[in-house]
Amino acid sequence: MIDAIADRLFDPRFVGTALAALAAAATAFAVAQPFLETDRLGKRMKLVSDEREIIRRREREKTAGKATLRVAPKAYMKSVVERYHLDRWLGTETAKRKLLMAGYRGHGAETAFLFFRLVVPVGAVIAALFYLFVLEAVDASYLMRFAMVIGAAYFGMKAPELFLINAAKKRQVEIRKAWPDALDLTLICVESGMAIEHAFRKVSTEIAVSSLVLAEELALMTAEMSFLPERRLAYENLALRTGLDPVKAVATALIQAERYGTPVGQALRVLSQESRDQRMNEAEKKAAALPPKLTVPMILFFLPVLFVVIITPAVIQIMRTQ
Repeated sequence: MIDAIADRLFDPRFVGTALAALAAAATAFAVAQPFLETDRLGKRMKLVSDEREIIRRREREKTAGKATLRVAPKAYMKSVVERYHLDRWLGTETAKRKLLMAGYRGHGAETAFLFFRLVVPVGAVIAALFYLFVLEAVDASYLMRFAMVIGAAYFGMKAPELFLINAAKKRQVEIRKAWPDALDLTLICVESGMAIEHAFRKVSTEIAVSSLVLAEELALMTAEMSFLPERRLAYENLALRTGLDPVKAVATALIQAERYGTPVGQALRVLSQESRDQRMNEAEKKAAALPPKLTVPMILFFLPVLFVVIITPAVIQIMRTQ
């Protein structure tokens, strides 16, 4: 029986038939494979695109009812500002620049700032007088109390400015974090053949997922590039509104590229790398500053506990031996 099976296996006709069947099966599998395979990459790209659209729609719904570019002034604020001419003796160019950096634009934002710069000191003085002279909560001389009232008035005058400085710093942190990515997207758009206006418009749409503040600034710059007489003014306004050195460097490079005809792509590539290096250097500075900051907490909290853990067993042993 084994001899019959061996003869059958080595039969030339059987071998030829098996090889022909194997070739036919391989051909059929090769023809049917493209129809059986699923497009995994296409599905993943579609899932990513759908997720991005969902995030973008959610962010737009969050800001749908917010007028971020211009704030309409309240009637009572406007009447107080116009009646006492607050723009003459409380309004300064520094305050206007801080309003722009904090994201408050238009006449309404300036009116609200001037109104609160008048009302907050008055409210602080009234509260200090009531607290110090009516309630007499602080046991001090009258001269010291009047000094406290003057300090409350000064703090009330500086409180709106401190609020603007804090808001501007928060916006700068968000813009600084997303700025290298925005430059990379702009570089891709420019090198693909898009004009600089269309590139910034596209980037303002795409970067909204990670930074709404930067998307708003780029969209405003794109709008200014459309109606201002020179693009240079739009670049300078962007640098003025952000107040960041990387943005100022990019604005200067774009102005020089437009004036002298130098390639924009190379400048954007170098500035993008510099922005990333600067962000890394700042992270390294924060990491290097941690040991000095941890010295005092370690001395106050860790070392006493460590001494207690080390010395207590020895003290217990000495007390037992006695």
